[in-house]
Amino acid sequence: MVFARDTRRSLAAAVDLVNTLPVTDVDRVDRLVTPDDLRAYLADHPYTGSFTRDQAEVDAVRAIRPRLRGLWVTDREGAVPLVNAMLRDANALPQLVIHEGYDWHIHATGDDEGLATRILVETAMAFVDIIRSDEYDRLRVCAADDCLSVYVDYSKNGSKRYCDTGNCGNRMNVNAYRRRKAAETT
Repeated sequence: MVFARDTRRSLAAAVDLVNTLPVTDVDRVDRLVTPDDLRAYLADHPYTGSFTRDQAEVDAVRAIRPRLRGLWVTDREGAVPLVNAMLRDANALPQLVIHEGYDWHIHATGDDEGLATRILVETAMAFVDIIRSDEYDRLRVCAADDCLSVYVDYSKNGSKRYCDTGNCGNRMNVNAYRRRKAAETT
């Protein structure tokens, strides 16, 4: 599975944004609450255009997270109306651009649009690629029984089951080992 560089970046940004929501049934910590939280996110995932980095912008970005998460909890056909709505709501007009050390890629909103709109549209454009390439099964919610994190499975054989947010894979493997050992002793 090979996606364009901008698609992978948009997917990584969407994963990290969705995963600012509380990620486990136990861990109810929201990781995007303050302007400093938004600054940290933007340091890892730079966007072009204007920023206010104030609480109103934080609130707007927080508000789109459930909409983005919805892309991970549906199937390919169910994602199509979600993606189309994101593009339609922003009056997206895809155009090729090159800037700031990035090779040719697509922008579908102007730099004057709000950050939340730019994030929605870039994510929607990445999902257009996923849908068109029939790779929707690579979008996953962590298989750990107590984790809600999302991820994109880039493994060669598509067998990744756990997110990278916590130690879900290790934790679930230890739990399975302990269950097997307990069953052996009974």
